[in-house]
Amino acid sequence: MKSESGVVVLEPGLRRLTAPNPSPMTLHGTNTYLLGEGEIAVIDPGPDHAGHMAAILAALAPGERIGAILITHSHRDHSPLARPLSRATGARVLAAGPSDWGRSPVMAALAAQGRIGGGEGVDRDFAPDDQIAEGDGITGDWGEITVVETPGHMANHLSFGWNGALFTGDHVMGWSTSLVSPPDGDMGAFMASCRRLAGRDDRIYFPGHGEPVCAPQHRIAELIAHREGREAQILSALSDMEKATADDLAARLYADLDPRLLPAAGRNVLAHLLDLAQRNLVLALDDPSPEARFTPR
Repeated sequence: MKSESGVVVLEPGLRRLTAPNPSPMTLHGTNTYLLGEGEIAVIDPGPDHAGHMAAILAALAPGERIGAILITHSHRDHSPLARPLSRATGARVLAAGPSDWGRSPVMAALAAQGRIGGGEGVDRDFAPDDQIAEGDGITGDWGEITVVETPGHMANHLSFGWNGALFTGDHVMGWSTSLVSPPDGDMGAFMASCRRLAGRDDRIYFPGHGEPVCAPQHRIAELIAHREGREAQILSALSDMEKATADDLAARLYADLDPRLLPAAGRNVLAHLLDLAQRNLVLALDDPSPEARFTPR
C-alpha cells in the first residue's frame, strides 16, 4: 500500500521508497528499502538528492532510527546518498568495497590499459565504512540480513537475503535485463552469479528498480536463457560477418531497440565478446577496446 509520502509497505517490516530519478535505465527510479521497525536497515539510499533523503527520514516512525546502510553496488543511482545519510544518522555504510574492488585479473588489466571505456554511472568516490562478504550476517531489530555476493553487473555487487526474500539490486530485475559493461561489468561473473541464484530457494526478489519479482526461479531461468540465447546470436552473426565490432553486432541484433539504449546494448555485446574470447570461442583481432574487431575461432 502506497502512502501520500510515497512509502510503500511491501510486507510486515519492509517499506520501499522510490527515488525521483526515472530514466530509460532506472525505470521509475531507484528503490530504497527500509527493513525492520525501531532500528532500521536501509538498502540502497540512492542518488545524492536532498528531497529523497528527506523522504527517507520522514518515513521513520517516532522513535525509529537508522542502524545500518547497506549498498548493493556503487553506481551513482544507488550509493551517493549513503554518506550524507550516514552523517545525518550516525549509521555505518556497509558494502563489498569501493568502486574498483573485486575486479577479475582480466578486467583489472583492461581497466589499467584505459582503452576499454566503460565507467557508466560509477560512484568513483564511494568507500564503505565496513566491508562485508559472502555469508556475513548483519543483525539488528530487522532480524538478520545475509550477504550474498553477486558480481557481474559490477564487481562489488552484493545481494541481501532477509526472511526468505532476496534484495537483488541491479543483478535481477523483472522489467529489464542488466547492463554489463566492462571493466566494471563482467559477463562471465554475471552468468556465474545467475547460476548461483538458480540454486537458491528465495521466495521473492526485491530489485533495485521496478516491482518485486514474485516468481524468482522462473525469472532467473529466463535471464540465463536470454543471455545464452544472445551469446548464440552473437556467434551466429559473427560467423556470417566474419569479423565485426561490438557496435556492428549490436546494430544487427538490436534493430528494434530504442535508439537511446543502443550504446548500452553495444556494451553488453562487448561484455559477451570478451567472455567468449576468454573461453576461446572468438578471437580478438585488435587490442581490447570498443572499436576492437572479433572473428570466430
